Amino acid sequence: MIDFYRFSHLSACPTLAHAVSTKSKTFPYHFSLALHTNEEKQSIIQNRTLLANAFDTSHDLDFVLAHQTHSDHIHIVKQKRSQGWEDLDDAIQDCDALITDIPHIALCILTADCVPILLYDTKKKVIAAIHAGWKGTQSEIAYKTVRKMQQHYGSNPKDILAGIAPSIGKCCYEVDQNVAQHFFHIPKSSTPIGDKYMLDLPYINQTQLLRAGVQKRHIKMSHICTACEVEQFFSYRKEHGCSGRFMSIISLLPKP
Repeated sequence: MIDFYRFSHLSACPTLAHAVSTKSKTFPYHFSLALHTNEEKQSIIQNRTLLANAFDTSHDLDFVLAHQTHSDHIHIVKQKRSQGWEDLDDAIQDCDALITDIPHIALCILTADCVPILLYDTKKKVIAAIHAGWKGTQSEIAYKTVRKMQQHYGSNPKDILAGIAPSIGKCCYEVDQNVAQHFFHIPKSSTPIGDKYMLDLPYINQTQLLRAGVQKRHIKMSHICTACEVEQFFSYRKEHGCSGRFMSIISLLPKP
């Protein structure tokens, strides 16, 4: 059986499907969904097929992934076709946030500690999926994605629902000063421990969404640390460079 983590406020939207995958010892590579980490390709595609069927079998979905590079590059998906789903070669290149207003397209983000963020404009019917590691967070990719939704689709940030999915928490994300200093201007972004800092990436991304105009009551935090909950989610840091990745997915559906 495939278990998903979901956000209650996104689950309440009838024209939206979303999910965050979890580990499973039943399937190859503990249900890793990454094609870029040198696992046997057909086993990963098999995992992805199982995920797609568990996610939604009532609609013909196209799954879109990007070659994530810790950038602030944002791509608007304008064509209904799968990309990066069965092969890396046709993934959207050099990109860390995807946006679309086309139903039946599932936007997908792969992570194992970085922050996955799902956005849904309830009025304009626009969705986004964001990958925010510390470099993407430094470049304000969450803030810029909301701005791109405003510019391209006329979104009002007050209409946007946001889910900040499981990622490494402040409890476990130790960095040195050359990383932490990028966020010193944000109160409570880190806590010094000796000559190191415990960095709170989910919180920093929440502050970016708030600054972009998203309402605090519309932002739901999972409060799940991937390093603490390594039995349920892949954690690159906790697992000392693991190759597994879990997937965060969001898709628009037609009106019921």
